[in-house]
Formats: sequence, C-alpha cells, structure tokens
Amino acid sequence: MKTLDKSKHKHGRLHRRVGGTLAALVAVVSMAFAPAAMADMDGYDISNWQCGIDTATVPADFVIVGTTWGSGGVYGGCMSNGVNTDANRQLAGAINSGKETGVYHYAFGGDPETEARFFVDNVRGYVHKSVLILDWEEQDNAAWGDKQWPRRWAREVKRLTGVNPIIYTMDSGYWQVAGMETELDCGIWIAQYATNLVTGYQTAPWNIGARGEVMRQYTSNGSLNGWSGRLDLNKFRGDRAAWRKYANPDDKGAAGLPDVKPTPQPTTAPTVDLDALATRTIRGDFGNDPARRQALGSNYAAVMDIVNRRLGGSTGASTAVDCGDVCVTVGVGDTLSSIAVRNGGSWDQYTGYRSGNPALIYPGETVCRRTGPSVAPAYAGGGRYVVRAGDTLGGIAAYYGVNMYSIHGYRSGNPALIYPGETLYW
Repeated sequence: MKTLDKSKHKHGRLHRRVGGTLAALVAVVSMAFAPAAMADMDGYDISNWQCGIDTATVPADFVIVGTTWGSGGVYGGCMSNGVNTDANRQLAGAINSGKETGVYHYAFGGDPETEARFFVDNVRGYVHKSVLILDWEEQDNAAWGDKQWPRRWAREVKRLTGVNPIIYTMDSGYWQVAGMETELDCGIWIAQYATNLVTGYQTAPWNIGARGEVMRQYTSNGSLNGWSGRLDLNKFRGDRAAWRKYANPDDKGAAGLPDVKPTPQPTTAPTVDLDALATRTIRGDFGNDPARRQALGSNYAAVMDIVNRRLGGSTGASTAVDCGDVCVTVGVGDTLSSIAVRNGGSWDQYTGYRSGNPALIYPGETVCRRTGPSVAPAYAGGGRYVVRAGDTLGGIAAYYGVNMYSIHGYRSGNPALIYPGETLYW
C-alpha cells in the first residue's frame, strides 16, 4: 500500500503518490454520539483537482475521494504515480467530522486485475470502513466499450477484500455495466445532468432512480459553503446503515467504523459572496451569455456590475495594434459572434482569446480579425468533433451524416445537453 496524502478530468481525475500506505494514516475515531437515522443522503465526490479542500467543514453526509488512477505512472493535480497524495487528509477530515466515506479507482483500461490490485493495495486501510468504487468513464480509458473489463475488476476487488464495489458511469455508458447489479451484487452510481446551472444539494434530482441506481450524480457545477470551486454533487438512495452495508457487508472490522454525530447544517440560505462570483466570472467558470446569465440567476446584475467595475472593458474596435487587422477589446457579455456582427467578418476569423476555446472569451482581452482565411473548423476528422457554442447533437449528426445516437462523449449523459469545448466521438 502507498501513502495517500491526496480526474474527471471527470473529468480527467488524475493523481499522484508518496511512500508509505494509506492504511498507516487511517484515523481511529471514538466518539460518544451515535449517528441519527436518515433517509437519502447528500454528498460530494472529489478528485485530484480539489487538492486542499477541507472535507471537515464542507457540508455533506458522505464524501467520496478519488484515490488511484490506472496502475501507476499517472500525474496531475495532487496525483503522483497514479495515487492521490491528499487522500489521507481528505478522508480523515470527513471521518473525524462524522461523514461516511467512499474511495474510488479511475479506470485507465489496462489489465483489470492489475488495476484492481493497485487500488486495493493503496486503500487497504479503508476496506470495510469506506465504500469501494470503480469510476468507469470514457476519457483516458483504453477499454471503454468492453463490458467485461468492469466485471473482471469488480471480481478481483471482491476476491481481495470480500466487498462488492459500486460502479460509477455516465448514463450513456450504462449499457456497459447493466446487469452487474444482479450478476455481481454491485450497486450502480449514475451520472446524468439536467442542466449545467450552479446548484446546491437537491431534494429530488432529475431522473433519479431511472436506472434503479443506488446513487446519482446530478451536477458537476455544485456550490457548497467552504469551497470556492465547483463540486460533483450526489444523492445516495439510502441511509447510513445502507451505506455501511455497501462498505462492510459482513460486518468485518465494524468496531473501527466512526460513530460521530454530524454538525447540523444551517437551515437558512447562505450569504452569497458576490465578489467571489465576480472572480469566477472573470476566470470564465460560467462561460459567456446566455449560459452565464443562467448560471448566476438572480445575482447576474450585481455580479456583472462588479465585473464591469473591475475590468472597465470597452466594446469598440481598437487601433492599438497596427498590423492591418481589426482588433477588439472584449466587453462583458460579448461572444465572438456578436463581435463579428459589430466589426465585420465571421466569428471564426477572430483569434487571440487566451482560453483557446472560441466559446470562452474574457472581458478585457483583445481579439483580432485576420484578413486571411478563417481558422480551421473544430472538426478534427476520424469521427471526432469539438463542440462549439450553439451546437446541438442533432445538428452535428446531420452535418456529418451520422446517426445522432452513434455519437458519444458528452459528459452530461443527456443528448440534449452538450457543452462547448468537449470532444464528441463516433
């Protein structure tokens, strides 16, 4: 076992390793309070991209931590050599504050038994204390589409630990794991988003239970007190007793499970930090209008007032660059299309936006219209397409002459909801 001191992508959930073992750092907690019985539970999952999150203070009934990726040799965020170097701290914070915990392995599609052993070796100290989970996604996964891979991985984890893992996948990938509920007694965790609006915990997420799943991830744009970034939010369809049955079906080592009374969550709505929202707007977290307006909701006007004061961007053509091109300073609410309407040319003739994504431009930066031909289209050939603002799955399918339902790769799991910048495949 390696010491974890903390993808998706989801994605892209990548991580890293240090010496020692996760088991060595498992906190032993003894508290006098018994947890209150609950119905469905709310929680979030984190990866190598949430390094430093204080799981003790961010409200949740449970926290799921990404611990391993592939079978080593992968780096990114707080991951080293395939292991999350912040995982021990994240899990300790959750356990000591009375939250249930889960640990997941992000599949890279290598040999499934090897990846299963790599996972178990690194989380052995949490076996029978935390739910064991496979993150089965398309990105970085060489075995995507192979229905036997997750089954072989699950069987090896069961052989090593005596625990049947839960399997996470997007709704559009469910066909690959369908049946594992009865074949291997594995719970299924489905990711499917109705919208990309910023949200807190939801009482009844869209489509919950549609696959008979034990858990549903309903947003990757969650906002909770105590963390300024966005989080994946989840609803577990059961109480603490049900959660612990997934973690410890035969009551092995049950004495080591925490018995902590969670701190009550506030019943009043939290104060909105408009300055923080303005910072995230400038950073591009909410994209451009109309997506930005939808994401900010009733805070839109107040946040944009702060953004305007900070940036003071103009929207007229600039003569600062004397290179024969038309250069424009991006204003609040601008898109490349609206800039093209005001200043001539087509949107794909404008370059210089620092995001590299034509659907994501920032107030205050300068974009220029080249007098030569338009830039290359987003289509990369070989059955791949990078989504642009305004695209629909049906429109992409019609343009390239393919069946809409043969296209995959959209992270929402909902064919009516695709995001600029993500790559689709067929």
